[in-house]
Amino acid sequence: METATDLESLILELKEQVRELSERLARVEAGGAPSAAGDAAEPPAAVAAPAAAPVLAPAAVPEPPPAPEPIAEEELAAIAAAIAAYLGVRAHIRQIRLISSSRWAQEGRVSIQASHQLH
Repeated sequence: METATDLESLILELKEQVRELSERLARVEAGGAPSAAGDAAEPPAAVAAPAAAPVLAPAAVPEPPPAPEPIAEEELAAIAAAIAAYLGVRAHIRQIRLISSSRWAQEGRVSIQASHQLH
């Protein structure tokens, strides 16, 4: 079990670490490299500075798809009635979302083609 002095020393140590990290962050944002020794001088001259990365144009960000239209109350009531008729009990609807798929269209075309008589 930790005592009050242990907690106080731990809090002081954490505050010191936060202060050091804030200083390092300020140096990085100012363009200076963070050093392992805290406020030590610049890195040795023998170490070459890394070459600046080429500036690339930002990639084209695709526009998000348009937000789906909200479902009307009448449509929600019809969906709830259809589910209740299918299941035989009234179900709690948590989410309704439209899944766009060409599968329904394909099944419709197959059904129509199958109804035709071949010569």
